[in-house]
Amino acid sequence: MKKTVLFLFLSFFCLTTFAQEHVVTGLVTAGEDDTPIPFASVVVKGTTIGTSTDFDGKYSISVPDGSTLSYSMIGYETKYVLVGDQTDINIVLTTQATGLDEVVVVGYGTQKKRDLTGAVSIVGAKTIEEIKPIKVEQALQGTVAGVNVTSQSGAPGSSLDIRIRGIGTNGDSAPVVIIDGYQGDLSLLSPDDIETITVLKDAQAAIYGTVGANGIVLVTTKKGKKGKTNVSINSSVGIQETSRKVPVLNATEYATLLNESFAANGEDLPFSSLSGLGKGTNWQNEVFEQAPIYNTTVSVSGGSDKITYSFGASDMDQKGIVGKSKSGYKRNTARLNLNADLSDKFKLNSSVIYTYVKRKTISENGLGSVLFNALNMPSTTSVYDEDGEYTLASSDLGSEIINPLAQVDNTYNEYFLRKLNGTFGLSYDLNEHIKGTARMGFNTTNDESRDFSMEVDYGGKVFDVTQSSVYQAYNNYNDYTFDAFITYENTFNQDHHVTATLGTTVYKEWGNYLGATGYEVPYNSWEYADISLCTDVSSSISNYSSSYDNRRLSYFARAQYDYKGKYLLSAMIRRDASSKFGSGNAFGYFPSATMGWVISDEDFMKGINNIDFIKIRASYGILGSDNIDAYTYTSSLDGEATYVFDDELVYGTAIGSLVNEDVKWEQSEQIDFGFDMKLFNNRIDFSADYFVKTTKDLLLSDVSVSGILGTSAPGASGPTINAGTVENKGFEFAVGYRGNITKDLSYKINYNLTTLKNNVKQVDNDTGYVEGGSFGVGQSSPARMEVGMPIGYFYGYKTDGLFQNQAEVDAAPSQLDLGAEAAPGDIKYVDNNGDGELNSDDKTNIGDPIPDVTMGLNLTLNYKGFDFVAYAYASIGNDMIRNYERDNDYVNKLSTALNRWTGEGTSNSVPRLTTASTTNSILSEYFVEDASYLRIQNIQLGYSLPEGITQKLRISKCRVYAGVSNLYTFTNYTGYDPAASSGDPIGGGIDYGFYPASRTYTFGLNLNF
Repeated sequence: MKKTVLFLFLSFFCLTTFAQEHVVTGLVTAGEDDTPIPFASVVVKGTTIGTSTDFDGKYSISVPDGSTLSYSMIGYETKYVLVGDQTDINIVLTTQATGLDEVVVVGYGTQKKRDLTGAVSIVGAKTIEEIKPIKVEQALQGTVAGVNVTSQSGAPGSSLDIRIRGIGTNGDSAPVVIIDGYQGDLSLLSPDDIETITVLKDAQAAIYGTVGANGIVLVTTKKGKKGKTNVSINSSVGIQETSRKVPVLNATEYATLLNESFAANGEDLPFSSLSGLGKGTNWQNEVFEQAPIYNTTVSVSGGSDKITYSFGASDMDQKGIVGKSKSGYKRNTARLNLNADLSDKFKLNSSVIYTYVKRKTISENGLGSVLFNALNMPSTTSVYDEDGEYTLASSDLGSEIINPLAQVDNTYNEYFLRKLNGTFGLSYDLNEHIKGTARMGFNTTNDESRDFSMEVDYGGKVFDVTQSSVYQAYNNYNDYTFDAFITYENTFNQDHHVTATLGTTVYKEWGNYLGATGYEVPYNSWEYADISLCTDVSSSISNYSSSYDNRRLSYFARAQYDYKGKYLLSAMIRRDASSKFGSGNAFGYFPSATMGWVISDEDFMKGINNIDFIKIRASYGILGSDNIDAYTYTSSLDGEATYVFDDELVYGTAIGSLVNEDVKWEQSEQIDFGFDMKLFNNRIDFSADYFVKTTKDLLLSDVSVSGILGTSAPGASGPTINAGTVENKGFEFAVGYRGNITKDLSYKINYNLTTLKNNVKQVDNDTGYVEGGSFGVGQSSPARMEVGMPIGYFYGYKTDGLFQNQAEVDAAPSQLDLGAEAAPGDIKYVDNNGDGELNSDDKTNIGDPIPDVTMGLNLTLNYKGFDFVAYAYASIGNDMIRNYERDNDYVNKLSTALNRWTGEGTSNSVPRLTTASTTNSILSEYFVEDASYLRIQNIQLGYSLPEGITQKLRISKCRVYAGVSNLYTFTNYTGYDPAASSGDPIGGGIDYGFYPASRTYTFGLNLNF
């Protein structure tokens, strides 16, 4: 090892050549038109010796005898020439493959990129390597137009939500993920195991019928290639820290403003003196800390003429920036891909992945969470009392706020997941035109969890635990997918190319769940937190169990036709049957058609320079969704009931939700018009799409019916009906450019932009709207789905600044119906309906959580052995409700309170401080902020050792790199993370104190052998 290190050190500083040299001159031209190529790179292979051609394509270079020259230029194939004793070498470079012949997975088959007629985007392994995501979903944000990825939390292992072309339903809006042909879970994959991610955004996804309404994400894992064995090691270590802190008052500021609020109401001052308070306790500094993250992946691939293999193993361990040892996520994966040619016609394809996850969590956001308490605890309160114990939060703060450090210390839980999934497939070439394929995909998952509530006294708070308990749960869930299909492909009269696919799919998912709670844990200790050890099990144990079994049977057909590769047509239909629906609506039909015209292949385009490829395309289709609870069409005994037997009350069960036998599929009608273009020797790629996605028959639950049906009983509810429609429409643009600045410096720039307008078209329940989310304590739901509005819009009061004097108060409608009469310095609410009164009838649209525009910008630079990448993402027009401030006189406040109203003209945005009753805390525009942002997602700088050194070390690649993810977020939003969302279609844009995304500094090494 010491010799290797010494060799590397000396190699960097002592690379010299003693061979004899001679000069080589020549001309580099383009093969298609014999024009000179300026700035082409001419390099002695394996060295840093090089030059570039001038404006006339000419070059001159001094080379060692026996050298090989490399000629390269962006947009052209690299050519190598052994110099020998030649002194004059002219080179003709041919246009590089454009990627149009790249084969793309499109569901039950493949297509060349140039033949695609749908809106399809691809993210390759190279992009994933540049981004270095912890979770695969992060690789889609900012790299694919029309795809928005939001985090539910910055905590280790937290979920991410993918939305393709907007939110189309009030239910589950997530796309379905297909991994090597079977339905799987993207979040549990190791990013290093992925070869490509293909996103089907329009009617192209109709081949998946009932699961395609929200889009399809196709994942292809890495496979082996014939040839020698290749070994790759990728290892990195990172340091995480919070990317943001919310500005709050320090001790002196807090005490000053608290005194002011009491004085305003004529009450005694809480602080008789402000001297000596200083800055006090910064609770966020106490809660946040730096945390490490480790990631190592090893892969081995290769194969012979008959068998190819690829094996990968990964270990990822991430600690939390909040919660110390109580927060963390560990993921281990092992993957094996094995393909074998059993004969010239018979082939086996298999892929198996094992995943192990261990996770610990804290209370992450919402009322009473760790960060909520850190923001609201007064800075005048110390972490520890004089006895060295955690200080108890004052009763003046209300019953929900406790010392966040004590809360973390008393948190105990763990979660384990073990998952085995994969696919086994056989294909047989019946003849040169017909191929049959059968494959079985499967997922089998077991997870278990344990949560311990220790007996603890926080001083009369709702978090006090008077009896220790432990909750343990076991969950087993499984599914399998069986596909069988035949593909026919032929070309007639050299011009007519036809591909037809006919097949069937069977899908089944089943599982069971068992949970129980035991009380009186021995020694009030995590080490003894097991139901079998609880001393009060016999009298107090609570049990919970469930099981499920859902099935789908599908038939599908697809026909694809092209004439001379210019006129493209594809049509498909799928018939699905699902056990989630009653017999009258168990079947659904999902047709689609796509078409394209490659204009650049027409004769009239041949004389036009600098246009390499143009294709226009269009698609239309109907896609479905069955993402609803099972058995809503039949009665279930999941309600509560009280009966009288022998003059005694007896508790039992009753029918829960009322039945709707006519419940049916949600259907999404999707229209897309787009075009793709390549210019200037394929240096510029451009694509654009206009789309309209209309989702109909949305499922609305708990619809009110006659009271005599008993829907107000415990556990009971109204039926689920199909009564909603949501439309999403917008534009997508993506452009990429690549070129050379000098002979050694090349670059690539990719930019994408998506506009989106979401509009609810129908809500046919008894109220005309569906509510969601929560705000404050005791207030009505702040988010709605309502006709004419974007789904999940914020419903509250508009404001018109602050009352500056009593005359303004007297001239305005009374605010008594809102909770209190107004006074100077209070928020002035708008009489929205103009009836001269202020009440709930004046509530209206005060914000939209859906962004109007999202953008991604990616830059890649290469200079000799150095490489640099930068990824940025922007979201514009999305609003967020600030809901992490407790309505209590004694809690800490945001530093914006320093700009409060203290007299006429002092402020028109931040209301006065007082302990008197006001209406300033009701949901209004005051709590809605523009959460638009620009985030520098990833910056990475790497260096690869020269080929001459790696050859001597007997390795094919050695690269070291350093990077920063989530470097900085430019935003005016005051909360932790403007990019976060709970993921709910209705209520997702409400900030309950989101755990911030961490900024991570990473250092890594890539080795290939």
